[in-house]
Amino acid sequence: MEQIKHNRFRGAHFEARTVKDIIKPAESILNKVCVKEALDEMQARAVDSSPVIDQRGELLGTVSKNKMNREVGGFGHDPKTEPLEAHVEKNNPYCFEDQTVAAAEQIMLEAKVGEVFVVTREKFLVGTINIEAIAQEKNTEKRLEPLKSPA
Repeated sequence: MEQIKHNRFRGAHFEARTVKDIIKPAESILNKVCVKEALDEMQARAVDSSPVIDQRGELLGTVSKNKMNREVGGFGHDPKTEPLEAHVEKNNPYCFEDQTVAAAEQIMLEAKVGEVFVVTREKFLVGTINIEAIAQEKNTEKRLEPLKSPA
C-alpha cells in the first residue's frame, strides 16, 4: 500500500523540516488475512517483518516472520486458518508526518530503533523514516550551508 507524495523541499533548516519531506513508502499487510497469506506476501517482498493495517489504512502494529513461524508452527496451528490479527505486535514506535525530522530522530533514539512508521494524526500509515535518511539530510544541510568568512 503506497500513499505517499515526495516533497523534497531542500531549503528548509533541518530542525524545521517535517517528516513528510523525507519519508519512504511502506508496504503493508491487511489484518484480515491468514498467517500463511501474510508469510507468503512477506516472502515475496523479501522482508522479515511488515506493518499491519485495517481496511481503512490505520496502522495496527507489525508482524514478524520468525514470531509467526514459532507461534503458529510451534503450537501445531494451521497457518492457512490461523488469523493474522492474533500475532500483531501493537507497541511499535511511530511518528506523525507533520512532526519535525529532529523529533522523529529523538523518537528513534529513545526507542533504540533504526526505523519508525510515519502516520497521520488519525494513525493512517503513510510510510517509514529511518536513521540513515535523517543522517543523509543532516549531511546535505551541512554541504549547503554557506561558508562563513573569517571575522
